Amino acid sequence: MGRLALETLILTATRSGEIRGATWGEIDLDNALWTIPAERMKAGKEHVVPLSSAALDVIRRALGYREARSELVFPGQRGGKPLSDMTLTKICRDMEVPAVPHGFRSSFRDWVAEETDFDGDIAEMALAHAIGNKVEAAYRRGNLLEKRKALMEAWGQYCVTSQKREGRD
Repeated sequence: MGRLALETLILTATRSGEIRGATWGEIDLDNALWTIPAERMKAGKEHVVPLSSAALDVIRRALGYREARSELVFPGQRGGKPLSDMTLTKICRDMEVPAVPHGFRSSFRDWVAEETDFDGDIAEMALAHAIGNKVEAAYRRGNLLEKRKALMEAWGQYCVTSQKREGRD
């Protein structure tokens, strides 16, 4: 379960707590969206995460482990409670990945800036960051969902291709 959670964290560029607290009620498989409620977000605002085909594949694999005792997508071993934060860190250590789970958000942001033509604001919205310019933020009402869908699909393909190249599939 921990490996599926870590893989989803990487593919969605979300925070550890968001992944560990994800519930099936937040996931819309038909529309490939994950809506994280405001109370579970660092900034206190609802965040809609477009799910790439790679992320959907991992979540569908998790569906095979769904437990009646818990609505969590990635339950821990104790009575349907969330995975511990250290579970994801331990997986990285065991796989000899020289990174911590939160570092994959930085990797995502670096990839967008260095390897793609996607606008930085789209990447910042994908990370659920506020736009730095207060004037622009005041006038921007949309969530750039369609552009974020394309971004996350490209990220998912990049991750899957990199994983195959390194022989980790």
